[in-house]
Amino acid sequence: MKRSSRLSTALHALVHLHAQPDKTVSSAGLATCLQTNPVVVRRILGELRDADIVTASKGPTGGWSLSRPAGEITLRDIYQALGERLLVRTESDPGDCSCAIVRSVDRVMHEFLEDAETLLSARLARTRLSDLATEAISAGFKTL
Repeated sequence: MKRSSRLSTALHALVHLHAQPDKTVSSAGLATCLQTNPVVVRRILGELRDADIVTASKGPTGGWSLSRPAGEITLRDIYQALGERLLVRTESDPGDCSCAIVRSVDRVMHEFLEDAETLLSARLARTRLSDLATEAISAGFKTL
């Protein structure tokens, strides 16, 4: 199974938007930077629009922009808006659910993953989009 890169794609796009606060950036422009299709950009940013992280405008000068300052957006906000989990575990074969060992392993592993997800969420809440952008700029990031 291919690991999802939606969070990475979203973060990459959002840093570009943060770096250009006075303009909107088209899906095509972002797609070029992200080396993906504009449809992928629109789908991901559409989810972030629904969470009030970005805004979209239509027309020849339309595009995407942040809906609030990057310092007010945490990575957890973005992570939750995308509605996916970074930590996944393949469950045991459903045919084995009558086995007490399988049920015990599944329960314990589920608890471990829930604890890890809680820690991950707390860590993502401590990091703001502006922190990520600052790091990218110090590493040599250039705007579109």
